Amino acid sequence: MWAYNETFYQIYPIGFCGAPVHNDGICVPRIKKIGEWGGYLEELGIGSIILNPIFESDNHGYDTRDFKNIDCRLGTNEDFKDVCKELHAHHVKIMLDGVFNHVGRGFWAFQDVQEKKWDSPYKDWFKISFDGNSCYNDGFWYEGWEGHFELVKLNLQNPAVVDYLLDCVKFWIEEFGIDGLRLDVAYSLDHNFMRRLRSFCDSFKPGFALIGEVLFGDYNLIVNDSMLHSCTNYECYKGIFSSFNSMNLFEIAHSLNRQYGPEQWCIYRGKHLMNFVDNHDVTRIASILTNKNHLPLAYGILFGMPGIPCLYYGSEWGEEGVKAPDNDYALRPCFDEPKPNDLTTFIKKLIAIRRESDALCNGGYHNVVITNHQLIFERKSDKERVLVAINASDAPFTAYNGELQGEFVELISGSEMEGMAAAENDTVEKTGEATAESANTATEKANAKKCNMNGQLELPPYSVAYWKAV
Repeated sequence: MWAYNETFYQIYPIGFCGAPVHNDGICVPRIKKIGEWGGYLEELGIGSIILNPIFESDNHGYDTRDFKNIDCRLGTNEDFKDVCKELHAHHVKIMLDGVFNHVGRGFWAFQDVQEKKWDSPYKDWFKISFDGNSCYNDGFWYEGWEGHFELVKLNLQNPAVVDYLLDCVKFWIEEFGIDGLRLDVAYSLDHNFMRRLRSFCDSFKPGFALIGEVLFGDYNLIVNDSMLHSCTNYECYKGIFSSFNSMNLFEIAHSLNRQYGPEQWCIYRGKHLMNFVDNHDVTRIASILTNKNHLPLAYGILFGMPGIPCLYYGSEWGEEGVKAPDNDYALRPCFDEPKPNDLTTFIKKLIAIRRESDALCNGGYHNVVITNHQLIFERKSDKERVLVAINASDAPFTAYNGELQGEFVELISGSEMEGMAAAENDTVEKTGEATAESANTATEKANAKKCNMNGQLELPPYSVAYWKAV
């Protein structure tokens, strides 16, 4: 599956393109802005973009009105076709948000039920009871998604609904040439529906990627050969920022070993879950980390761990954004243009390293050294061995372990790549903040580009390094 070796880039188009929060009915080709970022995404090394809802909706996109027309606030179908051509020309694939669990109250089939009640041919498309009433006084009760009655739950056990949704997917592939789907609230979707979707996509467009949004539970239930290729790894999302904020790297080391370790009981070995440090639903990593020196280190773990890395637009240059109690507007801003900086350059190098590394894309996972402030883990395949070394402390650290043996080259600041990994200690003392520029200087000073390990490894303060065995 092509997705396993790529880095994804997530955009929430309604916010990214500066569209009104509520659908004003005015058609403006704002979506063309995404195509204008194609060159930037290609240079960054992005393999695929994930677009949150783009189809006609009542408000935020997840309350769909029409699955076959682009939201007028973003433009027309022709505008989006142009965007897809532009992204593909820059070697960036396109993944759309498949919102199949629910629709908005403005969805055409639900409006037919509102008008005709039990005489509507679409009444069985939803979970409805004509013996009750809704909070909107529709004259019938219906199931809303998790108590949100502006989101009308679809009846995915109805063959007509499944046929309609598969026809929409076919339309998106034929009309726009998309390469995959992110399935919204995949943990709520009917399993037979996901099996049918996988079978349809495999036959209609081989290599079509399906990645589900899953918050909890056993990911194996839906990530398997008959359903989805991958799902969001919320367990390790929490583990990354929490480990740094509590200065307890045992947490993320435990989660990674639980998922991918060498023991037979480890639960996701061989799977490629989608990893992230933030997205359109959670506070950005630059805002949630209590020590800014840990920002490049968080990305060091993201690109070093098993799975598929996904960036959220703007976070690659350290954009901040805090989730509000009642809305996500601060998480979904509009940027006039990319604002790359030293952190972006660092992430660009991590993307390039990972793409060329069989160990980082497909290798197994093994913890080598774990302390509260330091973590060294091994990624190893039949072709390659890489050690990922993290020091979250403001002091240098010498790691001792019998597995630290042999000759290695450091991929980030070594002979194969020139770049950044850690902040100089004197810069930290003066400013309390790490920068990519100072980090680059610190690593180049502290690490030889090649190292013959004899049971020990020096870790500079606030550092991340990828050591490849040679």
